Amino acid sequence: MRRDNLLFGWLAGAALVAFSGGAIAEQASADKSKELRICASEKEAPFSIKGGAGFENHIAIALAEAMNRKPVFVWTARPAIYLVRDYLDKNLCDVVIGVDTGDPRVLSSAPYYRSAYVFLSRENENLDIESWKDPRIDKVGHIAVSFGSPGEVMLKDLGKYEDNMSYLYSLVNFKAPRNEYTQIPPSKIVEEVVLGNARLAAAFAPEVARYVKASPEPLRMTVISDDTTGADGTKVSQHFDQSVGVRKDDVALLEEVNAGLAKAQPRITSILKEEGIPLLDKGM
Repeated sequence: MRRDNLLFGWLAGAALVAFSGGAIAEQASADKSKELRICASEKEAPFSIKGGAGFENHIAIALAEAMNRKPVFVWTARPAIYLVRDYLDKNLCDVVIGVDTGDPRVLSSAPYYRSAYVFLSRENENLDIESWKDPRIDKVGHIAVSFGSPGEVMLKDLGKYEDNMSYLYSLVNFKAPRNEYTQIPPSKIVEEVVLGNARLAAAFAPEVARYVKASPEPLRMTVISDDTTGADGTKVSQHFDQSVGVRKDDVALLEEVNAGLAKAQPRITSILKEEGIPLLDKGM
């Protein structure tokens, strides 16, 4: 065979490979567009759990199916607080489930539910407290709250944080939150109330509802009124809308997510009710 024919044959072969490669790449891109890559922490119970047992994992699947996409979880062993910065913003995944509506780090969807911080106590304590203004709070002793939560803000505002600080740090083996991200597990907060180590706890209902429901000790879970203010008159919000977050430049996906949420809302509401989460009117 002449050299020019060899060259032509090679070029033709290369063109065929290039064309085939392009077709494969295009197909791969099309396949990707049929997926919904979900940013998910392996260790954020009860929201997200490796294997998909978290209630937000179930919501993510309901959303993906309503969008006619395949749910693909992008797992990390890091806490969920890092999902936006280390995964969503780096285009390693497409959505974060369960962000506060209006979270400035993302474009947030229409809210798909609203819930509240709650007071937890043993049923036999008869502590029907529903406001941080209740004078009985001064007499309850240890109060379990999450670090950085409205509950922590109010303990400081009421002058009760110093009395509780050593107790709260003991729940995380005295790791200082300022040196690394440290949080009291929601299950531990409920356990402290069950055991009587804390007569009262204040926690976000979605993070504790599962454990309250499963508790061998009957517990009272009371929604905290949303009229809480600090000593300076600044409102300390207790009720929050929850949304799906997407990248700030992904308006098209946001529109698709909103349509999917509307379609999946009955299924999502069923998931939340099964979890035992108290639901409030959205956007109130």
